[in-house]
Amino acid sequence: MQVPKGPSPAQALYTAEERRRRDQSKWTLVQGILAPLQFVAFLVSLGLVLRCLATGEGFALASASIVVKTLFLYAIMVTGSLWEHDVYGQYLFAPAFYWEDVVSMGVIALHTAYLVALFTGWMEPRAQLFLALAAYAIYVVNAAQFLWKLRQARLSSPNDLASGALS
Repeated sequence: MQVPKGPSPAQALYTAEERRRRDQSKWTLVQGILAPLQFVAFLVSLGLVLRCLATGEGFALASASIVVKTLFLYAIMVTGSLWEHDVYGQYLFAPAFYWEDVVSMGVIALHTAYLVALFTGWMEPRAQLFLALAAYAIYVVNAAQFLWKLRQARLSSPNDLASGALS
């Protein structure tokens, strides 16, 4: 199996047809709304987790915030796969977003492991919070990947800059 490399720097992220499908997909707007909401949930949760680790207080609130952040993650992953299908004709691992999807799977795995630990008592509370921090670290890498792709898309098409279209 050959691993897709995605577009080269000289190659556009979207063909003209893919750009048209992207612009017509209802999931483009949904992604544009969910992504910043997830990031806000992440920042709030990160603060609560760090506070709990530093003081030993607020575990329930920190845990609830991680669950909320995880629900945003699941929502953005489901709608993102629908978006990818609309634009590229496959739900995940389209060549243009292959590595972003690979890292997203790691993000989902760590967040899901956190939920399992929380709801089963598999780990003690402090370890659960460190697991959440590991999930958040990978989430930051993944968010940076997507921001880079957004920048590539905007730079590859003057029309995108004028219209403010999302990638």
